[in-house]
Amino acid sequence: MKTPVEFFFDFSSPYGYLASELIDDLAAAHGRQVAWHPILLGAVFKTTGSQPLVHQPLKGGYAARDFPRSARFHGLPFTMPTPFPVATQAAARLYYWFHDQDSAAARVLAHALYRAYFVEGRNIGDAAMVLTIGEAQGLERARMEAALADPTVKERLHAETGEAVAQGVFGSPYFIVDGEPFFGVDRLPQLEKWLRTGGF
Repeated sequence: MKTPVEFFFDFSSPYGYLASELIDDLAAAHGRQVAWHPILLGAVFKTTGSQPLVHQPLKGGYAARDFPRSARFHGLPFTMPTPFPVATQAAARLYYWFHDQDSAAARVLAHALYRAYFVEGRNIGDAAMVLTIGEAQGLERARMEAALADPTVKERLHAETGEAVAQGVFGSPYFIVDGEPFFGVDRLPQLEKWLRTGGF
């Protein structure tokens, strides 16, 4: 069986959102599944010494134009949220907790979280908002609240982020397929060719 495409992302990443809408269909067209890995870019930036694009001189202004332009290019809805960026511990923890119970439904939850932020402008940095989005997916609020406070769930996210860094992940979205890394939604054409040809 072919190995899955590993997809690393932060729920506060605009390019990660765009990739999330495209990667499953792209991989499926070549007989691959996708393993989704929410991570915390804040922790990654401590290793790389970087910061969010919008806070970087010159790059910030470019990114502000490129986010919506890239969404238009891919035919995807996009609204620049306020505030931006936000901490996404609650969203990522909820995903991993739910994934261990129902991976397919967790994927639906991930889409709901991303779309809530980058289409509807809802602040998923607010844990209460994350719980509300989870409720809309049929999850019980009390169970979600307990999960977000569970040290095991917290450690899972910490470990996933650490493992991502150990594999060389430095941003979002970041893909690894057959041991080959691809960074950015703009690398999806290269990733598609890799899957189509068996490597190049």
